Amino acid sequence: MAYSLWNDQIVEEGSIVISPEDRGYQFGDGIYEVIKVYNGNMFTAQEHIDRFYASAEKIRLVIPYTKDVLHKLLHELIEKNNLDTGHVYFQITRGANARNHVFPDASVPAVLTGNVKEGERAYENFEKGVKATFVEDIRWLRCDIKSLNLLGAVLAKQEAAEKGCYEAILHRGDIVTECSSANVYGIKDGKLYTHPANNFILNGITRQVILKCAEEINLPVVEEPMTKADLLTMDEIIVSSVSSEVTPVVDVDGNQIGAGVPGEWTRQLQQAFEAKLPLSSNTK
Repeated sequence: MAYSLWNDQIVEEGSIVISPEDRGYQFGDGIYEVIKVYNGNMFTAQEHIDRFYASAEKIRLVIPYTKDVLHKLLHELIEKNNLDTGHVYFQITRGANARNHVFPDASVPAVLTGNVKEGERAYENFEKGVKATFVEDIRWLRCDIKSLNLLGAVLAKQEAAEKGCYEAILHRGDIVTECSSANVYGIKDGKLYTHPANNFILNGITRQVILKCAEEINLPVVEEPMTKADLLTMDEIIVSSVSSEVTPVVDVDGNQIGAGVPGEWTRQLQQAFEAKLPLSSNTK
């Protein structure tokens, strides 16, 4: 039996009822988060929860639970499902009301839902690297908000999949921003380059961990926009997300990156990242 989160309750997965007039369904009026789970433990849970509340504030959505209560509910959801390795997904919408672009009044309750999914880590991708393709970034201008509005990302990811690629590297004009579901970085001459954390990208929690890892291994970080041409000249390229962790990119649209295999800096970042995970072999 699988269980889901529904507001402040853990219920059987099939028992949730969502109104067809829920604003998440009609407008994408809501936000979400995904937290990786290793050995039953959430990784960087507080950072994800903090960003969840920050996204809510940016769209003027009031979450009717404290951060501590939400953390406890997510922990209970993981335990109830006996989840070992995978992720927990949760979202909140502005609730259900007669369809109107204008916000409903404060009496309409927000709707919180969540579920878990088992999934092993993508070891083959980490070891061998993946292919990517350039896709024009057609998303809205508030990519710093983890909104339910993901159609632009969905279309980009589909285009990448149809080309046999793992990721779509997005660009606005000639400037690389991020990927359809990940952040992107280039490494050249002993420096790591990535787009600054502004409204054009989501400041990924995994991204924040990777920047700390870079500092630990003495890899200087340069947060400035890159062009598509810049990216193709990099010695190494990586993408990161909750599921991608530190994934090397060895080919972009048929252009071999570096030696065509994961590079030395990538390996060091992977090792530094691995050391932070709540794995049985680690003390943390």
